[in-house]
Amino acid sequence: MVQFARVKVTSTNLQGLEDVCKEIMDITEKTGVKTRGPQPLPTKRLNLTTMKSPNGEGTKTFDHWQMRIHRRLIDLDADDRTMRQLMRLRVPEDVFIEVNLSTK
Repeated sequence: MVQFARVKVTSTNLQGLEDVCKEIMDITEKTGVKTRGPQPLPTKRLNLTTMKSPNGEGTKTFDHWQMRIHRRLIDLDADDRTMRQLMRLRVPEDVFIEVNLSTK
């Protein structure tokens, strides 16, 4: 049975997300593990519209705010050495990593 890991990386900071993905790909390249990815998943957009005036009187002008959540998916064969290095990876505070192990 061959185990593989699905790594899902999520962040609102695109540059931090790309840096973490690059580090993961460097680890897998050094250990010689087969990988697929990073595959970009659809970006979530959280929109918030607020009225500029505090009391609702006057002209109807609005502020529009948007937060984007970027995601990447990386599939790799899970061997002990690669997974140990992956767990030691330094990750910024605004980047979240989820690792799921399963068998083929």
